[in-house]
Amino acid sequence: MKIEKTNIKNCYLITPKKKFDIRGSFHRAYCKKIFYKHKIKFNIKQTNTSINKKKYTLRGFHFQKKPYKENKILNLISGSIYNVTIDLRKNSKTFLKKFFYNFDSKRNEAILIPAGCANAFLTLENNSIIHYYMDSYFEENIKSNYFGFKYNDEIFKINWPFKPKIISNKDKNYPKLNLNNI
Repeated sequence: MKIEKTNIKNCYLITPKKKFDIRGSFHRAYCKKIFYKHKIKFNIKQTNTSINKKKYTLRGFHFQKKPYKENKILNLISGSIYNVTIDLRKNSKTFLKKFFYNFDSKRNEAILIPAGCANAFLTLENNSIIHYYMDSYFEENIKSNYFGFKYNDEIFKINWPFKPKIISNKDKNYPKLNLNNI
């Protein structure tokens, strides 16, 4: 497993080593021992799956605040996505930096998104499936700690590679980001 730093503090691109045979391929998606070797503490508490039937589906930007902040690993199972991560940690040296990446399931790459960063993605193929590993539980009854902002917020000027066609009402109606409230 290869773990590479990105331009955002504690955000890593993860590339597993694949083994092939006549059946297909096999790879390890997560290994606590390898993460600890890279001084990354990540204990899986929950996993989630996002199934996106149509290309140009947009999800995000989403993030959580204390005490429910979460680190997450986004692992693309099928399809391809354009992913954007933004550092919203005011005390971070990489505050407001953006990391853009085209994920393709053929490469089996993943990204570790640190707590305090917002994330969004746009699917580039039909049937793009994303599996998440979370190091914190989602508290269904405490939605006041789950936040988002518009995918086209003027603060960040994201140049999406294609115009999003499918966006949930929640994501469509998020307000602009107020930097004083993060």
